[in-house]
Amino acid sequence: FFPSFRISSQCRSPSLVSSLSSPAFFHTSTPVETSMASSSSDTPGNIKDAGREGRLSFRKFAEHQLRNEFKREAMEKCDIQLKAFADCAKTEGVLVVFRCREFQSAVNECMAVYNSKERWEMYKIDHAADLE
Repeated sequence: FFPSFRISSQCRSPSLVSSLSSPAFFHTSTPVETSMASSSSDTPGNIKDAGREGRLSFRKFAEHQLRNEFKREAMEKCDIQLKAFADCAKTEGVLVVFRCREFQSAVNECMAVYNSKERWEMYKIDHAADLE
């Protein structure tokens, strides 16, 4: 049914194998690469951009931590709905998508209330001292 493939004798020739395994075959260094490597200040690890500084700033880190705390509190407020969905998921297994829709929608509704953008903005204002 399937066609049979044979490896040609050229692919198995010792000369081809030796030429592929020679050091000259794997030599990829070019003069451009060596000149760039000689300058330590231009290496990619030393180049900094504004995006990196923004990611590493304390304010961004504090805001990230505050956001995690905000989400944790929202999940605590929706604990009843989350537990009901988890229990349904444990009993239904693979069919969770079909049989636990009402529990999932209850979780989504609760999280929409407690994890909304408006509440996040209010939470940031209330905890502004933590961001500085």
